[in-house]
Amino acid sequence: MRFRAFAAQNMAMTTSQNDVQVQQKEEGEEDDQSMSRSDSGEDSLDGLMRPRCPLTPSLSPRKRTTSQSKTEPPLLRTNKRTIYTAGRPPWYNVTGTTFKEAFVIGLCGGSASGKTTVANKIIEALDVPWVVLLSMDSFYKVLSKEEQELAARNEYNFDHPDAFDFELLVTVLRKLKKGKSIKVPVYDFTTHNRRKEWKTVYGANVVIFEGILAFANKELLKLLDMKVFVDTDSDIRLVRRLKRDITDRGRDITGVIKQYNKFVKPAFEQYIEPTVQVADIVVPRGGENFVALDLIVQHVHSQLEKREITVRSALASAHQGQPLPKTLSVMESTPQVRGMHTIIRNKETSRDEFIFYSKRLMRLLIEHALSFLPLKPVSVETPQGTVYEGKRLSGKRITGVSILRAGETMEQALMAVCKDIRLGKILIQTNHDTGEPELHYLRLPKDLSEDYVILMDSTVSTGAAALMAVRVLLDHDVQEDKIFLLSLLMAEMGVHSVAYAFPKVRIITTAVDKNVNDEFHIIPGIGNFGDRYFGTDAPSDCYESDDGMDY
Repeated sequence: MRFRAFAAQNMAMTTSQNDVQVQQKEEGEEDDQSMSRSDSGEDSLDGLMRPRCPLTPSLSPRKRTTSQSKTEPPLLRTNKRTIYTAGRPPWYNVTGTTFKEAFVIGLCGGSASGKTTVANKIIEALDVPWVVLLSMDSFYKVLSKEEQELAARNEYNFDHPDAFDFELLVTVLRKLKKGKSIKVPVYDFTTHNRRKEWKTVYGANVVIFEGILAFANKELLKLLDMKVFVDTDSDIRLVRRLKRDITDRGRDITGVIKQYNKFVKPAFEQYIEPTVQVADIVVPRGGENFVALDLIVQHVHSQLEKREITVRSALASAHQGQPLPKTLSVMESTPQVRGMHTIIRNKETSRDEFIFYSKRLMRLLIEHALSFLPLKPVSVETPQGTVYEGKRLSGKRITGVSILRAGETMEQALMAVCKDIRLGKILIQTNHDTGEPELHYLRLPKDLSEDYVILMDSTVSTGAAALMAVRVLLDHDVQEDKIFLLSLLMAEMGVHSVAYAFPKVRIITTAVDKNVNDEFHIIPGIGNFGDRYFGTDAPSDCYESDDGMDY
């Protein structure tokens, strides 16, 4: 049912607030406005050069708020601090199939109406693990030389629908809604062109998409679960636009006003204002309208509750009594391997011995795993001038990805046998309230689609963390049959879980234990591998996949 929220007068406690920018920054890049652009500013001309006021609390205390990037941990920066946040729960079922789509909120409104401010205040109040803010400004078309010259003279209409690459935008938002990783162009407002580098952003529980023409495309409208129109007085929008373009984009006041009168104002009246008819909620006064924002947040929460899924408990009851899959390869239990297992499984083993024999076992495991890589015949000439018929990797390259923290211990063995290998890291931990795995951190090398990926974790119990890690790789376009899951020790339950969801993934381990106890610990097991290896002590009720006690 369509409804409009018109709030009461401003609350007495309200003060001017900074825009909270959700940072999505690639390693080595400077901050830019590709993923979230500030529309807000002071509402008077005197405010053009005035320092910004400190951030003040909005609707409710924020516990967890994030935006995600492939190369940086999820975070939210204010002018006082950086907040690292909780991770993303599963977005797939026990079959590994993505079915939990993100909830997409569309924010439309005139230029400088306060869309980004509204978006950030929704993010702060939502208190959900993963939120992505996507700006329509990132999808301006690449200008021709003639259009570049027009833009330099403030003669190009950036507010017309033809200025945006709607085809790319719909493709990106559709993938993001399905939970997949996307690449977003980075637009430079100074040069009126896209930069060479593109931002890589991962999927989320909630996607907030904001733009002046967010409701102007029929295909785009189909992807929006909630449509919000931010309605702000035209005089206030003009003042904000003056401040933004003069202060942030280095433009002169004459050019800004000329562009506003010739393009911005007519485009608003023709293309933007009429789309208020498709809005579910109209928010007057933007970020100052706390009543309207609270209604939005309540509705989003109710929708997210309907989409909640569980994975770990389902894995624990699945695949009982099934034969081990053909994709599993267990190293031969030679006396040497059996002896090393005896040492590292013994709770009385010192930390030095535990590390030494674990490393030996890891090296053997890596060597064993490499024998499954496809090889092609190659002829080389020996120093004696004769030809030797040998083998060489049939593929682009090998990339190692460790599930932190215990999986990281296997990297040294991998680097010892694979020269110049690229490494990535995934941090997956248990949410102790829900018992579900959560993705906290992701750093993967670029261009993985043609690589053979060695995915490493010390132990696998129910397989929940391994399932999530494989799903992450698939969402980054890694081919399923090029993923090799390596672990020192696995439980039958975990082997079945991974093999059932991803039947083309090669599973390789040094041993498989039959049982898992009520706390999802492998029996007889190896204990908390991460704590034993790193010399740390975890609380008795704390267990994580990255520490060798997978769920």
